[in-house]
Amino acid sequence: MKKVIVTLLAGVMALGLTACGGSKVPANSVHTIDDLPGKTIGVQLGTTGDIYASDYEAEGSTIERYNKGADAIQALKQGKVDCVIIDAQPAQAFVDKNSDLKILEEEFALEEYAICISKDNTELKEKINGALTELEANGTLTAIISNYIGDETKGKTPYESPADVDRSNGTLVMATNAAFEPYEFYKDQKIVGIDVDMAQAVCDILGMELTIEDMEFDAIINAVTSGKADVGVAGMTVTEDRLQSVDFSDPYTTATQVIVVRGE
Repeated sequence: MKKVIVTLLAGVMALGLTACGGSKVPANSVHTIDDLPGKTIGVQLGTTGDIYASDYEAEGSTIERYNKGADAIQALKQGKVDCVIIDAQPAQAFVDKNSDLKILEEEFALEEYAICISKDNTELKEKINGALTELEANGTLTAIISNYIGDETKGKTPYESPADVDRSNGTLVMATNAAFEPYEFYKDQKIVGIDVDMAQAVCDILGMELTIEDMEFDAIINAVTSGKADVGVAGMTVTEDRLQSVDFSDPYTTATQVIVVRGE
């Protein structure tokens, strides 16, 4: 009987299968950007990574779109995609938690994040831009970002609203996708992150309450255009396609798109 079991296991391995019946995860085949044509690329639906990856469809690549970046990463671990294109900071958070993954050293694209606003709401856009200018000038934006990014500064500069803020100017409803650490994510059942603190700081200047609505990333622009939300804040890059539907504030930070692959 032992000999039969060994023979069967040998046959399973020869077919490239694991003993539990799943397919063996293939070795990494993406080492540089030049390897992307013809590959299966995982992205989060509606993100900048999705937009950039779509260009490779003309070169024979297959784009697999997921509602959450974590789902794309899981597909990579399972061998369902060859790589994932995603923003650098969320990518680093995923890699820190998965020792079998790595980020290619070669940057894929550089981008700027801004706040999505309805084209009809120019007054709000001007107020937000004024607040962002003030936050940049007094160092608050830098401190907020440093509190979430950077080995030496992480956790050391938390943002706190002034105690005497007059919030009589109403409520700002922010649409986001809270699955994008460190920009927006859940911690102790509360949405936190760079974008949350930045939006709160803007509201503190404008004298407004901040309300956050969590939704799928590709629903954010529709929420803004329909009036369900006043702004969209979710690590969102200004693109020509998005500008057809909404307007954007001045950029508040710069980010990088990277490629995540399985380790060697």
